[in-house]
Amino acid sequence: MPFWLSITFTALYGLTILTLIIVVLSENRNPIRSLAWVLALAFLPGVGLLFYLFFGRSMKGRHMISRHNKRKLMRHHLSPPVDLNALDLPPSRRQLVKMARQLCHAPLTLNNTIEVFTDGVAKFDSLKRDLRNARQSILLQYYIFQDDKLGNEIADILIERARAGVMVKVIYDHVGSFGASRAFFKRMKAAGIDTHPFFRVTFPQLANRINWRNHRKLVVIDGTIGYIGGMNIADRYLGTPIPKGLKRRREEKRRAEGGVWRDTHFRLTGDIVETLVYSFAIDWNFMKKTPRFVAPHCKPSPHRNNVGVQMVASGPMEPYDNLSMMFLKAITCARRSVYIQTPYFLPTESLLRALEIAAMSQVDVRVMIPERSDSHMLQLASYSYVTQCLRAGIKVYFYEPGMLHAKVIVIDNDLVTAGSTNFDFRSLENNFECNLVVYDPAFNARMRDIFFTDLAHCRKITLTDWQRRPRLQRALESLVRLLAPIL
Repeated sequence: MPFWLSITFTALYGLTILTLIIVVLSENRNPIRSLAWVLALAFLPGVGLLFYLFFGRSMKGRHMISRHNKRKLMRHHLSPPVDLNALDLPPSRRQLVKMARQLCHAPLTLNNTIEVFTDGVAKFDSLKRDLRNARQSILLQYYIFQDDKLGNEIADILIERARAGVMVKVIYDHVGSFGASRAFFKRMKAAGIDTHPFFRVTFPQLANRINWRNHRKLVVIDGTIGYIGGMNIADRYLGTPIPKGLKRRREEKRRAEGGVWRDTHFRLTGDIVETLVYSFAIDWNFMKKTPRFVAPHCKPSPHRNNVGVQMVASGPMEPYDNLSMMFLKAITCARRSVYIQTPYFLPTESLLRALEIAAMSQVDVRVMIPERSDSHMLQLASYSYVTQCLRAGIKVYFYEPGMLHAKVIVIDNDLVTAGSTNFDFRSLENNFECNLVVYDPAFNARMRDIFFTDLAHCRKITLTDWQRRPRLQRALESLVRLLAPIL
């Protein structure tokens, strides 16, 4: 390379690095994270720049749609706020309701029914039945929409309904659905289904989009039935449920054969469904090159049961980490118990401190994670937090029969939050997520019972046993933990 060209390239690279360092500092992020990016950019030539382009940039403060269009959608889809006095809520729960309203305009809805699914067979049987009965509209959004047996069954139903005159709209995450062929989605489009990828990743936009994932799983049918939770459309989510009275020897055999896939999903009816429609409409109108869309009005709920539910959405464009703040508020207000189920346990510093403080305050804090994860790297990263938790008095359990993919937090006697959000950096900071927040003692008791049913299939971890694990594993855990914010 000629000397003058080398000097020019070096000067341009140095100017680029200096500009990016100024950008990082001007964003006023967490000082530790900002310092890490400055050091990476300054002392890892090429590699630091590449990592920053893919994982370091912030989308905070950007708008998914204009404020004007957002207000129009809110007026069209969301009912006026209900009177908080209609529910017998303690002060801490009233504050949580108000906080969700402030963060993302999440209305509290009162008249709802919630059906819980803990295995994929029952959930997808119910979903397919409801889809076949659709008469007006189907709004379907999944992080993973795979073209396997289950995916093709769902696609066939959607195609049949579209040909029958039902309005069908589908959003899938482009990164999450990489495994599906183009022909699979073209087949749905050819049948009249509006099918669009969220954040399509193409070469010029690779660095701009690959780190941001739409992890939501929503379905709304005829404006009256909704689905939300942790299950995607793929055969592996049809994990075999655990038979009652399963013996440990049979558990060992089942694990050797691949194990169950344990997840949590909900079927909803009532006023909360309009909030799901609003969330779908926001995401649909955000996608470029798609026609503006306003969904039909939801029908008034026939229920009068005062089951209070909010749906809280979060994403990298929001000014705050909505669900992280909701989790933090709920945990710090816990008085008796905090029960967490999550496939990946990579808490932010503030959430880890909140759990430690709760446990040290004699709150019964229990964390359940899979003994064998679907991601070895995420499993190592999750394991790196176990010692810290045990020393603070947090009880840690490894779910043995298979992959635990449920994302549930049960707090005290009257609060449950569950949905698509893992208890990790990616879900809380980088992904587009949504969770239900349910304020109902009866529902709380049901979810608490499910937690303790799963607990019977777990191995409790003790600090003495945990400290005996191989040194190589400890070293790998510590190494992978450094990558926790971008995993």
